[in-house]
Amino acid sequence: MSPPLKTILLLTCSNVFMTFAWYAHLRDLKGKPWIIAALVSWGIALFEYLLQVPANRIGHQVMGVGPLKLIQEVITLSVFVPFCVLYMKEKLTLDYLWAGMCLMGAVYFVFRQQLAN
Repeated sequence: MSPPLKTILLLTCSNVFMTFAWYAHLRDLKGKPWIIAALVSWGIALFEYLLQVPANRIGHQVMGVGPLKLIQEVITLSVFVPFCVLYMKEKLTLDYLWAGMCLMGAVYFVFRQQLAN
């Protein structure tokens, strides 16, 4: 598997864990004290870091930190929107589309030199 593809796969998996660590307690632990939610979130976030750190190291072998961070942000939105709609039962709005389009514009500008070659 190529380093960029491996990076994207690992970052996607890490993002699923991080999204749950950051937001699932709002639904599942809302009646518990915040310290319980924080401890559970830290436990989930450990798995995120076990995937994210190798992903960034692999990705940094073939790209700079800027493109790597931008890929992370695109993946974050790609994971977050289904999480909001399917898990948190929030309404899908056009704002998600506009945010995604802005990110795609950012991807274009960061990678346009590689795309031109």
